[in-house]
Amino acid sequence: MIDWACGVPLFSRQRQMLIPLAHGRVLEVGLGTGRNLPFYDRQRVWQVVGVDPALSLHPIARRRVLASGLDVELMGLSAERLPAPDASFDTVVSTWTLCSIPDPVAALREMRRVLKPGGQLLFSEHGRAPEPDVARWQTRLQPYWKPLAGGCHLDRDIPALLAEAGFACDVQQHYLWGPRVLSYHYWGGAVAA
Repeated sequence: MIDWACGVPLFSRQRQMLIPLAHGRVLEVGLGTGRNLPFYDRQRVWQVVGVDPALSLHPIARRRVLASGLDVELMGLSAERLPAPDASFDTVVSTWTLCSIPDPVAALREMRRVLKPGGQLLFSEHGRAPEPDVARWQTRLQPYWKPLAGGCHLDRDIPALLAEAGFACDVQQHYLWGPRVLSYHYWGGAVAA
């Protein structure tokens, strides 16, 4: 179900804009079923290290790894403690992941730690809407939504999380298609502040 939901054309268009910007050695946080893999530019990316605690999704990811032709390493873990040295990745990618990480600020700090100087975090995430009425509904629905959607939080303030973790970012944001409580999105690139 998660794989199907993440494969809708709306998400594919977001991936087409963002993922080809990755280069060098890439850390993908929340690799999931590997939906981003077809969008990496094989001329610019030499390795992808994918982390995701949902080991049940990895068989699907492994099939997409084989089809991608990329050098991909899968690790079954969350991003709050990454087993990687400082400054070891050129690009970090996070798509529709920060909503479900238990401690997103700790994970973002780890992403910043493993980025090389001048490296970039590429992200596309849904989160808290700017309209107070919509944000209130997101908060009201959260206790019911989270268990149904794999721990997803509807009301996380993505720019605030990025800033708290020490990132400066170029954020684009607006509603994408769908119910307003689910469809406010943030995307762009971030570098260590």
